[in-house]
Amino acid sequence: MAMLTVRQIDQADKEWLQHEAARQNLSMEELVRRLIHEKRQQSMQRALPSEIVRRYFGPQDGVELGERKKFGFEAPDFRDQSTQ
Repeated sequence: MAMLTVRQIDQADKEWLQHEAARQNLSMEELVRRLIHEKRQQSMQRALPSEIVRRYFGPQDGVELGERKKFGFEAPDFRDQSTQ
């Protein structure tokens, strides 16, 4: 196992770590190991573009655009004209 020493931690951060470890009945070292592991797992899970779009523009955040016909234009036809 690798060993890591962290110096110059803000006193408030150290106190939070102590209280959080005690609350979860863990040592401070074990809590830090779990926090690092959790953060690494989260960073390795890349969101798909569709998930990102759904997160920001999903049904709860989106808008209703209505039918295209109501906007006064026809959808372009990109089919090859020589085959028609």
